[in-house]
Amino acid sequence: MVQQVTSGIKISVETNFEGTFYKNYKVHFAFGYKVIIENQGKDSVQLNTRHWRILDALNNEEIIEGEGVIGKKPVLKPGESHTYNSGCLLTSPFGAMQGHYNMINLSKTNKFKVYIPSFKLSAPFALN
Repeated sequence: MVQQVTSGIKISVETNFEGTFYKNYKVHFAFGYKVIIENQGKDSVQLNTRHWRILDALNNEEIIEGEGVIGKKPVLKPGESHTYNSGCLLTSPFGAMQGHYNMINLSKTNKFKVYIPSFKLSAPFALN
């Protein structure tokens, strides 16, 4: 599990390999990840948007941007957390993801970025 704290918001990410399958006559590698967002600060915050950069071992890059996370824009009071699960597909058995959430401090109405630590995606059968 990787973790990082930005502006009092702790992001923890845990990954797992889901399996391989064929799509459009190409093999794809499916990975799942669980993200825990913890408000360790003194003010309530809301997650508004996300930005992901996904890389695979073949140097393919995909940028994902959108509203909220899995259809939600969670509000976190001090001491609260939000957990969600998601996933991605790669065309190689190795890759990495990183990104950030755009959030707003509801008490001070200022916007800020919370960085998601870079984490590795790897199929266990491909490791020595």
